[in-house]
Amino acid sequence: MNASFRRLLALAVVFLTAFAAVSVLRTCRTGGSLRDLIPGLNKEDGRFRPETFTLPERAPLSLGDVELLSRLNDEYSNLTKAVVPSVVSIDTAGVRTERLLDLWGRTRIRRYPTQGMGSGVIVTKEGHVVTNHHVIAGQQQIQVTLHGGKTHPARLIGEDTMLDIAVLKIEGGGPFEPLKMGDSSEVQVGQIVFAVGNPFGLGETITQGIISAKERSLSDNQRDLFQTDAAINPGNSGGPLVNLRGEIIGINVAIFTPDREKPGFQGVGFSIPSNDVKDALFQILERGRPIRGFLGVQMRDLDPAVRSALQYQGADGSAILGVSPGSPAETAGLQPWDVVLAFNGETIRTASQLFSLVQGTRVGDAVTLNVWRKGQLMELRAIIGESGASAPKSLPRQETTQGRVRDPEEVLQALGVEVRDLSVPERMSGQRGVVVTGVNANGLAAGKLQAGDLIITVQSSPISGAREFFLHLAASAAVQETTLQLLRDGQPMRVTLPALPQRE
Repeated sequence: MNASFRRLLALAVVFLTAFAAVSVLRTCRTGGSLRDLIPGLNKEDGRFRPETFTLPERAPLSLGDVELLSRLNDEYSNLTKAVVPSVVSIDTAGVRTERLLDLWGRTRIRRYPTQGMGSGVIVTKEGHVVTNHHVIAGQQQIQVTLHGGKTHPARLIGEDTMLDIAVLKIEGGGPFEPLKMGDSSEVQVGQIVFAVGNPFGLGETITQGIISAKERSLSDNQRDLFQTDAAINPGNSGGPLVNLRGEIIGINVAIFTPDREKPGFQGVGFSIPSNDVKDALFQILERGRPIRGFLGVQMRDLDPAVRSALQYQGADGSAILGVSPGSPAETAGLQPWDVVLAFNGETIRTASQLFSLVQGTRVGDAVTLNVWRKGQLMELRAIIGESGASAPKSLPRQETTQGRVRDPEEVLQALGVEVRDLSVPERMSGQRGVVVTGVNANGLAAGKLQAGDLIITVQSSPISGAREFFLHLAASAAVQETTLQLLRDGQPMRVTLPALPQRE
């Protein structure tokens, strides 16, 4: 053995010795043994050797350390137990029809089944349930699932399409556990609330949040809503929003989401205040339909264009665009381009506020209107009439008026078109504009527009509601042809309405 090989062997022995020493040292420091260094010694007959472990037996804190949170936890649980039995899941089924055109222009009808789901809340011992109108709209079969899993058919008692409320009656079963309606006028921004419902068909679900804002509106037809950050998702529609006492202070109606294809919780949900729901409930149970006050005017907020046209410099009020013939407004002496400053002593700041006050007034009640007219202040007295679904939004059908136009009302009567605002579900689906509800056969719009058309623009100006539509249409058609962009059966179209003939 030569000297070079002996030196190499010596170095290898030194390296292996050092490696073994380091491995032994590390194993000992980590709590191991020399058996761990030898493969195969850790197993007995090929079986896994259990590990040694110790779990903690005590929580980091006792309930006495978090007494307030402990009490709050118990109170949340108590509230849930009290509320959930009154909340129901609603499943619907129906058949819808669709008109299709073949290659030869012939029309055929296709029918297809539809299904839906939502939530509701029992409000009477007899089993009356409040939910959203859009949950059951167009559905032929309605089934309610109670707390505990029992299912019952339900029938529709009545509906309020403008408020988006429907009242059902559970068939069979009982006795029922109703929830009390609270006073929504006492609701404050920031107060704790709970939303209960059937999101995504998962069944009874409760989420907690606060009232984020009041007096929110998604539609000119819709009264003011509560905004909440309690998680509301598809399927929660129709479920209750409750306060700390378990009282209903709102009915969940809609969510805000930028994704129309897959809507989900974004921290912004809306609920119909319980006082509005209660009024609709009583009217439906007593008369089978909602009863609302009717004044007979078209209203608009005082934006800069309206202020300039009227030469009005005041801070408050709502402008009157038109007055329906024979209406309480005409009888009281209201005229187009008046500005209503106060309604029964309450200062008016927006058209939607005046609209809500009129609708909320009992039919037959006398009200006092403070009005500005061409620089003069006056006080008028009106007797509130009964409103149909679209009475404040459209003018009655009359024969076409020929000749020089003197006010916006005459223009609209001559055209003979009636429209409605989009419902909350339609708006939440991303639609914008107004829907044609009728066309006077003797009007200038006959043969050009038809019921169901979705009007998007007037003279290229986007339309967000009925009041805005009437304002643009009246101003344009009085002096020129008016082009409307619309959707008919989902297909885009452009329709031109003629200008009104002028009197010599």
